[in-house]
Amino acid sequence: MRRSACPAAQLPAPKVACSAPAAASTRTPRRLFLRDSERVARLAGGLEGGLATGLAGLLGLALACTSSLPSAAQAAQSAPVVSAHSTATLITDASTASANAPLHVALRLQLQPGWHTYWLNPGDAGDPASLSVTASGALQGTARTIIWPTPQRIRDASLMSYAYTGDVVLPVTLHLQPGTADAHGWTSLNAQASWLVCEQSCIPEDGTFTLTLPTGAPLASAQASLFVQAAQHTPVPSPYPVTVSPAGMLHVQAPGLNRQSVGNAWFMPQERGQIAEAAPQILTFDANGLSLRLKPTTGFTSNRPLAGILVLQAPDGAERALSVQATPQVETPAPVQSTALGEMPRQIPAATPPAGAPQPAPTQPEEQGAASQASPTSNTAAPTGSVPAEGSNTTGDLLRFIVLGLLGGLVLNLMPCVFPILAMKALAVARMGQSERKHQKQSAIAYAAGVIAGFTALGALVMALRVGGSATGWGFQFQSTVFVGMITWLLFAMALNLLDVFAFLPPALGNASSRKHGLAHDVLTGLLAVVVASPCTAPFMGVAIAGALAGPPLTGLVVFAALGVGLAAPYVLLAFSPALASHLPRPGAWMDYLRQFLAFPLLGTCVWLLWVATVEGGATTVLLLCSGMVCLAFAAWVYGIAQKRQRHMGHSRSCTALYGVALLGLLGAMALLPALQQQAAQQPGTATPLPDGTEVFSQKRLDTLHAAGKPVFVDMTAAWCITCLVNERVALNTDATKAAMARYGVTVLRGDWTRRDPAITAFLHAHGRDGVPFYLFVPTQGDAVVLPQILTQGLVLRTITPIH
Repeated sequence: MRRSACPAAQLPAPKVACSAPAAASTRTPRRLFLRDSERVARLAGGLEGGLATGLAGLLGLALACTSSLPSAAQAAQSAPVVSAHSTATLITDASTASANAPLHVALRLQLQPGWHTYWLNPGDAGDPASLSVTASGALQGTARTIIWPTPQRIRDASLMSYAYTGDVVLPVTLHLQPGTADAHGWTSLNAQASWLVCEQSCIPEDGTFTLTLPTGAPLASAQASLFVQAAQHTPVPSPYPVTVSPAGMLHVQAPGLNRQSVGNAWFMPQERGQIAEAAPQILTFDANGLSLRLKPTTGFTSNRPLAGILVLQAPDGAERALSVQATPQVETPAPVQSTALGEMPRQIPAATPPAGAPQPAPTQPEEQGAASQASPTSNTAAPTGSVPAEGSNTTGDLLRFIVLGLLGGLVLNLMPCVFPILAMKALAVARMGQSERKHQKQSAIAYAAGVIAGFTALGALVMALRVGGSATGWGFQFQSTVFVGMITWLLFAMALNLLDVFAFLPPALGNASSRKHGLAHDVLTGLLAVVVASPCTAPFMGVAIAGALAGPPLTGLVVFAALGVGLAAPYVLLAFSPALASHLPRPGAWMDYLRQFLAFPLLGTCVWLLWVATVEGGATTVLLLCSGMVCLAFAAWVYGIAQKRQRHMGHSRSCTALYGVALLGLLGAMALLPALQQQAAQQPGTATPLPDGTEVFSQKRLDTLHAAGKPVFVDMTAAWCITCLVNERVALNTDATKAAMARYGVTVLRGDWTRRDPAITAFLHAHGRDGVPFYLFVPTQGDAVVLPQILTQGLVLRTITPIH
């Protein structure tokens, strides 16, 4: 029966170990068996003769065979690293290590339903997994290049991610060389791995793995079938020549690829930033093969090969993945007869957001005005369920976003960003007291129309830019120095208007009634309110804007219009409510003083915008803007003189001449715009000094601090965001907050979004945000915490205080 112990195990390794002992001296495993037999022989030292030696040898051989069985079962898989979202192990395709054949080692991730991890190129957001394996002992070697299987395409509104779901195997190939001679025939595998898992939130995970394998002829492990499946999903080198034009036309030269054999196709670049990942890839055919129209981005280089995976989908749904290295070509092959098939239908990812809850979890408690639990540190992940997938908005989702938009617009009336506009609104309210009832309603409707039109137009612009591949967010226009300068000049001109230097009327309407002037002024006030308010997001607005930008264009415009309705609602309610209107103050001389006083908040805003321009474009920008303000002041002064002359003496040649001089002053200011644009392009901007204990944000620094077990407070701000500046002054930069940060070892990472920064934009998008301010606290353990846009010192202190 002892002779049959090894064959009964039905494993090749023990079977070889039990073979004839004549060759034992030349094979490392058999030396191990002889040592076992010698040990048993010493235990039986009281026995003599051939019988004792035979029994000892047989007992030692049986002991060696049976003791090898557990090693063979466990050698193919390490101890698991288990979290709530995944189970990670290190596996091998062989239960032994050999210098004569490469050893395939893999990180196996068994993801919970709804979770995914990322490919080499994660797409618009995400981080790829990494694996480093080192072998030591009898054999040695290193490997860290993952052989990536073909990923899925996961669309998230205007973003595209390349990821894996379910049971994921990421293999590397380990080439072994002879190592330490006295390792007793054992080879140890030590691996370090990190990966990112995402659903509605994104969790960075890592693990250290150890495997010990006996040295011997290659023997397939119980996990070998997983490597076979991974190989079946790995792209094969393309048998067809592939070229790419400077315009992004990817052409596959294969006459056999036609409409009958290919129903759809898509390309996934190996490097991030080459093409607009989420843009439609239009498929066409010609006599020489097929073409895909890609949309190159700024990272695309027309004279370099374009590497990636081309997936060809047959009409029956079968897919074939090809690894391609597209050769640059000057001209795109002209299709003879083409038929556009459009973009590949969106694959339904395994991570499906719960019905009726398409929002990211971090934003929900914000609606309640308190800090909430959210995703941890990674900035680059785009959670699959963070926003509604394109075309998936239900009526309930739309109604929810509309309500949030209305609430956000109402609260926006109280935000610092709108303080300059409150001056003009207050004057309009005061004007109601001396107006007839009909004109009160007309004024309110005109103001509301301006606000709603402004919100809708600005929302449409943001959506159009995002569809075009531009990484824009709410308030993006204030990242342009030229735009900041033009708004500064506009507010300065409005201040001069309030000071009665001139009136906003063309020369032909110099004698126009105040009613026409008032209605036009109301519309302009509404438009300007939207422009100036756009750099800030009030409570409820963050969720509404994220939902508007994630859904179909029509529903998005409806949500933006709801924001406008909320902003205009108080003024409209006042105009249409007789009871409220009766409490308005009676007109009098005080109104002229009020009108002039309200110019000074606008002038204060101009000073703030000059500082913003300094941060964005440097000190020379201030010189250019102030020169433009001098030209505008001169033009307004001359224009006002002409208006007074026309009002008292009628139109004359002198009025025409004065209007011409005013026009020259205006043109003088406009002539400075090219110089302002050039200065902004040349000047990298002025870095805002950081308080003590605050560092510049970077994803690498955030990951490093979190991996070291240190708490981190992320502050995303901008110089043009008044809400951000107020929060810093009253909650973040106070002595009490700084002392608490130092006491609890919290590192503050501040990201400055004053100028365009793709890394910060990606971080905001990954957390379901499209603007600043944004605050995230990452504790040493547990989930990260998203704070609301309006901070108090007490809220910050409660958030960073450890819970014992």
